[in-house]
Amino acid sequence: MPKIYSHSFIIPPEANDENGHVNNVAYVQWMQDVATMHSELQGCTTELYHKLGCIWIARSHHIEYLKPAFAGDEIEIKTWVCNLKRARSLRRYKFINPKSQNVLAQAETDWVYVNAETGRPCKVDSEVSQAFILVSPEEEP
Repeated sequence: MPKIYSHSFIIPPEANDENGHVNNVAYVQWMQDVATMHSELQGCTTELYHKLGCIWIARSHHIEYLKPAFAGDEIEIKTWVCNLKRARSLRRYKFINPKSQNVLAQAETDWVYVNAETGRPCKVDSEVSQAFILVSPEEEP
């Protein structure tokens, strides 16, 4: 059970925008993708969420862009869970160029746990809350 999940890939050409670097929308998509990968690795699969009748929805995203990324570059995305409250969780992300070790962007998402039928926030199920080891600010990459 990794506290900090890491995923690397080569940036595809379609991630670039008319400015010649990765579009900001791609970062949001990657945030969702790595959060899902980390969740599934921890045993919080789509099937579990269906069984529980709950889903996570994004309340807000915050991204700070530090350096541009480009199609063909390798990118490493690290993600971790900072806190789990009654019906919310804060997840952070760091985007790194592994070749230069430059931090390209850092981000966070405030997730809300909701009943899939009603869309109303609900208490995070114990199967979900126990699946993640929280990362303190001192442990963040």
